[in-house]
Amino acid sequence: MRLSRLIGLLLVILITVPLVSHYYISKIGEEAINNVAAEGHHRTRTLDHVEEISTAKVSDLRARIEELRKIKASVNNELRDLESKRQKLHAEISGYNTHIESLKSSYEATNLEFQKLKVTIENTRIEQEELIKRNTPEVLAPQRILPPIRHEGHTDPPGSPSRCLMHNCFDFSRCSLSSQFPVFLYNPEEYNFADVPLDSFIKSSVTQALNASPYLTYEPSIACVYLVLIGDVLGGLRNTSSLEQRLKQLSHWNGDGHNHVLLNLARHGGNRDVFSSVNTGRALLVQSTFTEQQFRRGFDVIAPPSVGEAQGDVWLDLPPIVPARRKHLLSFHGRLNAPPLSNLSALHSNLLSSETEQLLSLEKTIAETLKRMEVKFPADNFLFDVTCANSKAEECLNGEWALCGTAESRTTILQQSTFSLIIAPLNYSVISTVQTQLRIYEAFKHGAIPVILGKYTELPFANEGLLQTDKALLRLPKQRVPELHFVIRSIPDVDVLEMRRQGRILWETFFGSTRKIMDSVLAILRHRLNLPSFPVRDVPTPSVFNDSFIPLTEVVTDPEPDGEVDILGPMETPMASLRFRHNFSLTVDPHPIPGDPFHLYPYTPFEPVMPGEAKFRGSGLGFRPIGKGAGGAGKEFSEALGGNHPREQFTIVILTFERESVLISALARLKGLPHLNKILVVWNNHLPPPMISFGQILGSKFTQQVVKTNKNSLNNRFLPYDAIETEAILSIDDDAHLRHDEIMFGFRVWRENRERVVGFPGRFHAWDVNGESWNYNSNYSCELSMVLTGAAFFHKYYAYMYSYVMPQAIRDKVDEYLNCEDLAMNFLVSHITRKPPIKVTSRWTFRCPGCPQALSVDHSHFQERHKCLNFFVEVYGYMPLLNTQFRVDSVLFKTRIPHDKQKCFKFI
Repeated sequence: MRLSRLIGLLLVILITVPLVSHYYISKIGEEAINNVAAEGHHRTRTLDHVEEISTAKVSDLRARIEELRKIKASVNNELRDLESKRQKLHAEISGYNTHIESLKSSYEATNLEFQKLKVTIENTRIEQEELIKRNTPEVLAPQRILPPIRHEGHTDPPGSPSRCLMHNCFDFSRCSLSSQFPVFLYNPEEYNFADVPLDSFIKSSVTQALNASPYLTYEPSIACVYLVLIGDVLGGLRNTSSLEQRLKQLSHWNGDGHNHVLLNLARHGGNRDVFSSVNTGRALLVQSTFTEQQFRRGFDVIAPPSVGEAQGDVWLDLPPIVPARRKHLLSFHGRLNAPPLSNLSALHSNLLSSETEQLLSLEKTIAETLKRMEVKFPADNFLFDVTCANSKAEECLNGEWALCGTAESRTTILQQSTFSLIIAPLNYSVISTVQTQLRIYEAFKHGAIPVILGKYTELPFANEGLLQTDKALLRLPKQRVPELHFVIRSIPDVDVLEMRRQGRILWETFFGSTRKIMDSVLAILRHRLNLPSFPVRDVPTPSVFNDSFIPLTEVVTDPEPDGEVDILGPMETPMASLRFRHNFSLTVDPHPIPGDPFHLYPYTPFEPVMPGEAKFRGSGLGFRPIGKGAGGAGKEFSEALGGNHPREQFTIVILTFERESVLISALARLKGLPHLNKILVVWNNHLPPPMISFGQILGSKFTQQVVKTNKNSLNNRFLPYDAIETEAILSIDDDAHLRHDEIMFGFRVWRENRERVVGFPGRFHAWDVNGESWNYNSNYSCELSMVLTGAAFFHKYYAYMYSYVMPQAIRDKVDEYLNCEDLAMNFLVSHITRKPPIKVTSRWTFRCPGCPQALSVDHSHFQERHKCLNFFVEVYGYMPLLNTQFRVDSVLFKTRIPHDKQKCFKFI
């Protein structure tokens, strides 16, 4: 029942609830619709109102926007005007700033020029003061002043010819200081003084030597000295009275033969003293054989034998100097020509018979000692032959050790010997013989250091100061023979090599040819007379342009300076170095200058330096001490050259070949360089350069000259041109770009090292272990041996040495390869000075933008330089180049200094 009721109730609910819900929903929806309609009506009215209001506002906004647009356009126009004005003002300000900078630069440049002018004016003022103080005339090369044709000079004769000396047997009045030492040679074809014909080689070689001499005159009336060639007489004269008569018949003998020189040059070991029983009057004797009683020291001359070439290069037959130790430590080949005891006593008439026996016994002791050394010290491989058992002995004097074998066999032995023994004659009154001098000659030639037993033996050109033989040989008393082995064993390799080198130099300079021997004889006579040598010859400097060539007035634009511009020194007018200041003092000192003892040079790099205080006390002419002696940093340093020598200038020599544009740029970079005397352009082409290109640069203010050459030769770079008037030469390639401060620094360094090459690009010689030869190396290295002359300072003296003294074979090799001239100059200077070059600054290479390709980049260039090194070593006999680990940079370069001080060079 309940269930049915419940079910019925649920059915009622189910039916009633939807109906009720629909009613209320409909009611609510109707109300909502009414409300929405009302709200929509309200909103429509509101929108209409808003629309009315918005329409009014939009109209106002549009008007406002239009107004703002007009304002914006007006503002933009004003901004554009302002920007234009701002840009104009900015441009004006930039222009003013540029002008201000220009004025600053102009002021700095003007101030720099002003400072330079101040330095130049001060320098000129000091020059004028020195000209006023200088009370000595400039010394020039001696000019020839000759005696009158009929000269009546007379000198009282000495008591006998044996007492002749220069002061009592020579007529000085015929040889004035300015006579230039005229020498007359009697024609050997007209005068034959011996009973046998004159040796043809001696006759021709002496004639050739004197014909090449600057002293030879063909006018006997003005001669200072008369030469008479007696010649090489084998076996002595048959008739001494005949020789006396022929001498007296000489056209200028004048009774006693004063100022005559009798030449008896030996060609063979058997040559004899032809004057032993001849009255030669006041004539000087020149020969190889002399006794103590006959030889007049300071008057007669001991000459070496003339067995070499007539003239020319003599290095071809010489062995190398190294190695120091050869196969045999000591060698000797000879046989004593022992006279009977009665003859020996006659030779030593002032000695007792017992003493003469002791002399003979001493010679036997020497022979026995040599045999013991040979047996006792087999490791030294001595080579002794005191009997000439296997060879023929040459004819010699009694009491003399005769030469054994032929010249060829002796050459083989000597070239294998470290030392060569030379035993003086038994008769100590015989101070020189042909065979003794021949032994010395051959030992020097073949590099066997002479060891002379017997200190009474005189050397060639003895007691004249011309030969410094102590550096090239050993001289011991015969009594030291037991200590001989110890003495030669105690000499280290460095001394052995230096003695051998000195001996080779002596041989090449004084003995190597008849020309050298005659030059030495004449040099000895000149020194005795205090006459200066003949001045060395400068090479003429012809211009490539004829006299009608006129340089253009337009000057090329000056290049921009590298880095900061600074005062590097005063701008001076060209000033030549003083020449021939020592033309007389060199004749007082008989020791020859290194390189060439036979000529007078206008200046050399070996001149002495005065004490430091001399420039302030009495000898200050020309000196420019820093800060007038007080010293100083950059400012004071740049105003004066300082150093230990008077102020000077330098000459630039530029070698070029068909590169006009490169050359013109190089010349332009050199403008304004202090202490520059002139620029010499060596135009290394037989065709002249284009005049238009050179017209501009030649129209510039600084002095220069373009030199015409005969052929394309790199040797032309080192010719001693007469246009070079300074001691200092800066040799540079046309593509070498050096800053002014680098050049000035190099010049200042060179002034303190005048005998050396001073420059920038360094190179070295390297040893090829496998090939046992030398190689040229251009790699960066901590050790150098060469400074290339493409950018280097050297003394003009070396230009003379290179052109006149250095072996011709080296110059020929330079021409053959068109290469290696810079190596040759380094070899020459190191050979003369035994010092390495000096490299300055860190500069190693030179870049030349726009330059044609250089020869040095070619592989064959280096191969040729390898060959040059080894050929030059062959010519010199050793490697002259010396290594150095030294480089020069400026003082104060990396030193911190106060702000008010300047460094010497800012970038060096």
